[in-house]
Amino acid sequence: MTNPGIPTLYPGGTPFLILVVDDEATMRRSLADILRLEGYRVQTAVSGEEAILRIKEEFYDLILLDLKMPGIGGIEVLHFAAEYSPDSQVILLTAHGSLESAIEALRLGAQDYLLKPSSPETILASVARALKLRIEHLQYQELLTKLESSIQTLQETKETNQSGSLPQGEFLIGDGVRVDFDQQVVWDDQNHISLTTTESKLFRVLLENRGYVYTHKELVAKVHGYETTDQEAPATLRPLISRLRHKLSVFPGGKAWIVNTRGRGYGFKTGKSR
Repeated sequence: MTNPGIPTLYPGGTPFLILVVDDEATMRRSLADILRLEGYRVQTAVSGEEAILRIKEEFYDLILLDLKMPGIGGIEVLHFAAEYSPDSQVILLTAHGSLESAIEALRLGAQDYLLKPSSPETILASVARALKLRIEHLQYQELLTKLESSIQTLQETKETNQSGSLPQGEFLIGDGVRVDFDQQVVWDDQNHISLTTTESKLFRVLLENRGYVYTHKELVAKVHGYETTDQEAPATLRPLISRLRHKLSVFPGGKAWIVNTRGRGYGFKTGKSR
């Protein structure tokens, strides 16, 4: 590690994971080497198509993304990452920059927009800024988790007795996966995960109302117990959705159970529970 001021580790000590996406082999290797020398874990993708497959399979703290590639380009990958992995930070690199593409990239949530070739110092400084934001997001999520039990006690939200509600106990979601909302656990023969109180409430709301698409605002009200604006609700909900998806991804097809319907919100889709 050459620069102790650059964040390379999670607060718990695990190096950040970065995905480098570039169709040019020399540039891809160079970027990966620069980042590995700083202590990061690095994976690479040679195309937008491979990048999307990797993002589906793995969570990346940062995606270093070439804008111009044959086939699926950087903006399309950025669109996908913004929907599928909103907690990932993204830096775009391009040899053919334009004001329009820079504005589009920043509008979609890219943290920076760099012209190629950029010096290693410039790239590492941009990476440091993006990962400092990632650390702030992690600290915010940790704070939310710690406050969940207190918020639940203060709000004393009433349980609804809907005709379609699941009874108490264990339930089979599908493919041998079971959930127990009393114990806040999900498991099958090979995996066992624990849910926080808020994650469990979100999972139950979606599971009990499979087929119904909730807006961000509706889900915040049902899960957190307070009202938000249409603009505030997505920012409140997306980190929770991302954490739950990440946990469920250990089960076959689990990451796809929570479905995002563009322009509407979130619903639940899997086999019938028994």
